[in-house]
Amino acid sequence: MVTKAHPPTLRELIKHLSKLPGLGEKSASRIAMHLLRAPAADAEALAQAILRLKREIHTCPRCFHFTDGDLCAICADPARRTGEICVVETTADLLALEESGAFRGLYHVLQGALAPLDGVGPDDIRIRELLERLEREEVREVILATNPTSEGEATASYLMKLLEQRPVRVTRIAYGIPMGGDLKYIDKVTLERALRGRQQVH
Repeated sequence: MVTKAHPPTLRELIKHLSKLPGLGEKSASRIAMHLLRAPAADAEALAQAILRLKREIHTCPRCFHFTDGDLCAICADPARRTGEICVVETTADLLALEESGAFRGLYHVLQGALAPLDGVGPDDIRIRELLERLEREEVREVILATNPTSEGEATASYLMKLLEQRPVRVTRIAYGIPMGGDLKYIDKVTLERALRGRQQVH
């Protein structure tokens, strides 16, 4: 436990570290003590990497994944199948699917899901940009890979209705994933089976 025996500078670092997801006060204290004992060059390199992250990382203007270039590595890869777009809620979900190796098309990151009770409507996530991509790009299939939560299901249903009249195949990721689960925590095999077992919704 952090006490007044800790120097104020160390207490402040522990306070900031403990705000990171998955880090409690004890873990934050261990990291702070490690940084205190580490060579100054290592601590400075970490600080610089964090500053560069905030300065240089932005969203890809095409799919809204994170990048430090004009396009993200996936959109810029000429080997990707451009006729398929997999729609996910977050970059963490995109990374989980990428790690499974089951999908070689492109992505569209909504940066959220519909949650009317929390005031998140269609204009608050990247739905308009998805529709604009379908106008610009030659897309044959849209795979809805939103999470199997009430918000993810509501988002998928909304998108299905929007895409009904468009000349594109719309599929939903299969239910190899437990209800209430989160894509970023699902194992690779389950993700691969869910993608392979996707079903057409219209």
